[in-house]
Amino acid sequence: MANITDLILSQVKSAAGSVEIPSNIKDTVLNGLTGAITGSLTKTAAKSGGIDQIKALLTGKEKAASSPVTALAGKIFKTDTLSKLKLGSGTANALMALIPTVMGKLGGILKDQDGDGDVDLNDIILSLKGGSSTGSSSGILGAATSVLGGLFKKS
Repeated sequence: MANITDLILSQVKSAAGSVEIPSNIKDTVLNGLTGAITGSLTKTAAKSGGIDQIKALLTGKEKAASSPVTALAGKIFKTDTLSKLKLGSGTANALMALIPTVMGKLGGILKDQDGDGDVDLNDIILSLKGGSSTGSSSGILGAATSVLGGLFKKS
């Protein structure tokens, strides 16, 4: 099973296909987007109330466009990647718009894994491990694959 970084990178690559990225900086942009999203999740998880923010995003209870997790990912991407690339505003804005798209695709992938009627830390752990106390073994990658279908493609 792929880890969460692989899942995010897969979604970044899929979403980035709609934006013309100069070939000489494509890897930098894709890695920057992936790093910004994983960095945002990591930093949010480390702060008070952060797990609840991530849970709201990943369960689909909060829209990606209005999530503070998404906003932080945008700030990280702008500071760590875009500021160094000196791209035109059109390309930079198109790349920034990918972040809510990718975050939205990650939303809704966590489900009640242990059958207790809610999504809690135990469900997050079961999702990451790919197991379930209710007999399902899809994990995050399996759930995302079923929800997102053909969006997972290698480039």
